[in-house]
Amino acid sequence: MEWNKIDNPDQINTLKEESKGQMVMLFKHSTTCPISSMALNRLERSWQDDDAQVIKPYFLDLLKYRSISNEIADAFSVQHESPQVILIKEGEAVYNNSHMGINYAEIIGQAKS
Repeated sequence: MEWNKIDNPDQINTLKEESKGQMVMLFKHSTTCPISSMALNRLERSWQDDDAQVIKPYFLDLLKYRSISNEIADAFSVQHESPQVILIKEGEAVYNNSHMGINYAEIIGQAKS
């Protein structure tokens, strides 16, 4: 799985624009949280190479870029969680889940519907 890193608040507009052609998945990760590491590991193990045809994955290191995470919460009207997955389509958050609710099958199902 090849993540696209988010490290600049200007990328929020990029996410919105890209989501008009392809669904975007944003994974917000806390590098010190074991639940976040487990959710990330489960997602990466389940990911199939051809999933990149329907969904573009982005990764945010929450500890390094907390202010960007707050801007994402505001931009997409989604309460901040960690770990958290947000799916973006046509510039809007269409799905989000956190902690043990992060489920590969649900994410791919949303992307393919």
